[in-house]
Formats: sequence, C-alpha cells, structure tokens
Amino acid sequence: MRKEDCFYLGKIVTKYSFKGEVVIKLDTDEPELYKEMESVYVEFGSNLVPFFIQKSSLHKGNQLRVQFEDVYSDEEADSILKCGIYLPMSLLPKLDGNKFYFHEVIGFTVVDLKFGEVGSIVHINDKAAQPLFEIDRDGKDVFIPMIDDFIKKVDRVNKKIEVETPEGLIDLYL
Repeated sequence: MRKEDCFYLGKIVTKYSFKGEVVIKLDTDEPELYKEMESVYVEFGSNLVPFFIQKSSLHKGNQLRVQFEDVYSDEEADSILKCGIYLPMSLLPKLDGNKFYFHEVIGFTVVDLKFGEVGSIVHINDKAAQPLFEIDRDGKDVFIPMIDDFIKKVDRVNKKIEVETPEGLIDLYL
C-alpha cells in the first residue's frame, strides 16, 4: 500500500502489557469509529506494512489498546513503538457541509466575500495554535486562520471555500 493512498490514523505510543499489547493514540474526534478494525498499516521507514488485529478496545478517550497477530512479546512490541498507523483513504468517513479533511481541500480556491478571489490552498499549517490555510496568491503567501466563523461555505463540486475574514487581514500579506 502506498502512503499517498492512505490517511494517518495515529501513532503507537506505548506498550500495555508484557504480552505484546500496545496503545495507539488516535488522531480523530471519533475514536469509536475505529474500535472494530481488522487490520491497519504500520509505518516502517517509508514502507507501510499490514498488521492484523486480534483484539482491540477503546482506552482513555482517544486511545486504542490493540493486540496484533504475531506480536506476543515485549521485544516484538518494542519494534513497532512510535510507528505511525495508517488506513486506506476509502475507509475515511465522508464529511459534508462545512466540515472537511485537511488533505481534501489542497488545491481549492479561497474566495473572501468582501475581498474576492484570494488564491489557491497549497498547504494546511497545523503547527500553530490555530490551523491556517496557506494560500498562494500570485507567488505571495496568504495565511487565513481556519476558524468556523470565517468559513462560510465549502463547495466540493467547484473546489471552492468561501470565507469572510476581518477587514484588512488579507491586505496584510499583499
């Protein structure tokens, strides 16, 4: 499986028992959607390797306690610690309305209700306290906070996001 055909689900953060169980910290608001999985892809370097799940249960909110097939010892669990967990894009639940996945809107055009067309989304910066649309406007970077009050409409058909930003925000970058 190629990484670009998958989405990041989480990371193996710790061992749970000496029998090879591990805890996966899920990167989702709905961990219950993932408690009945049959398998996942574990990231080793640049490769994704399928691992089959023998049993799993929710653990402390957004964590999943997992016993993988063929991982039955402390040493075997050590070999997968801190590895990323991925699933095929086809398993990603569909979102509607103004909800979207970050990867889904790359390439969308951003239109501000007052300013007009701002440019094309090239990246989502989620390293800041507030995630930001990183928009290319004729070679210049424009950053717009991804605040629910700013996002007025997500048009998946026409690949557009309508926003309403405070007066002068976009002009700061131009």
